[in-house]
Amino acid sequence: MRTNRALAVVALLVLVALLGYGLKLAHTPKPERLQGQIEAREYNISSKVPGRVAEVLVRRGDRVAEGDLLFAIDSPELNAKLMQAQGGRDAAKALQQEADNGARKQQVAASKEQWLKAKAAATLAETTYKRVEVLFSEGVLARQKRDEAFTQWQAAKYTEQAAYAMYQMAEEGAREETKAAAEGNARMAEGAVKEVSAILADSQMRSPRAGEVSEVLLQPGELAPSGFPVVSIIDMQDAWAVFQVREDQLKNYKIGDTLEVEIPALGASYPFTIKHIGVMGHFATWRSTESGHDFDMRTFEMELRPNAPIADLRVGMTTLLVR
Repeated sequence: MRTNRALAVVALLVLVALLGYGLKLAHTPKPERLQGQIEAREYNISSKVPGRVAEVLVRRGDRVAEGDLLFAIDSPELNAKLMQAQGGRDAAKALQQEADNGARKQQVAASKEQWLKAKAAATLAETTYKRVEVLFSEGVLARQKRDEAFTQWQAAKYTEQAAYAMYQMAEEGAREETKAAAEGNARMAEGAVKEVSAILADSQMRSPRAGEVSEVLLQPGELAPSGFPVVSIIDMQDAWAVFQVREDQLKNYKIGDTLEVEIPALGASYPFTIKHIGVMGHFATWRSTESGHDFDMRTFEMELRPNAPIADLRVGMTTLLVR
């Protein structure tokens, strides 16, 4: 009997101990566990030039450096526009040079000869008038003859003045306004050439960053509309982890905090720093609101950046945050 009582007491004590341990576990708060994923900066390389893809120099998985040629677009229409712009530029520069140089030497000489001819004619007309005036004073000639001689002299003087003005104009060259207009037209034509050349240069697309080719959307011979991405590049040096945090847990995270983030695919944890917490919340779709709450739970996006580059990191890898 004593033995049975002793066993019963021991069993009761063991039961009480197990019950207390279970209650302790039940009331011990579980660690917060968040699941996220790795994301990285992606560049979609497109051209402003519509045309047919002439060549694609990369494949998926290729690593490229900044400035490497990725693909080329062939656009005969753009080449024709460049020729037109270059022709307009050459014509405008020729007109500008003509305005700067002024009249040709032969034109200046011809204008001078015309002035000298008119001057000689005016001198002769003046001499003739003086002779006729003397004869008129002596009563030999009628007043009509004297008036005709005077009119011819005045006309010759005006002709001389006009010829001299033409000679000065030819010697002086184009007006300053004409030179300025010619210079403006030349600059405008040069700008048109540079504009077409810039667009044509955009048909040879180079990588804006170093990274890995993730997608090649068009192949040689296919038509590429303006702005359509042909090659996509991912820069894993600009990667981060994204977590969705419920608003009731948001108080535990502050921008600038350094946390250990586990990446199961790599079998290790790495230090990450909180760089951004979304300023706008979203309705939670990954977890339903618990019964009894009088408001809907929302989530906020939290972005963490690794403190150092991580080898073999890939976009979409699962990340775990325990706190």
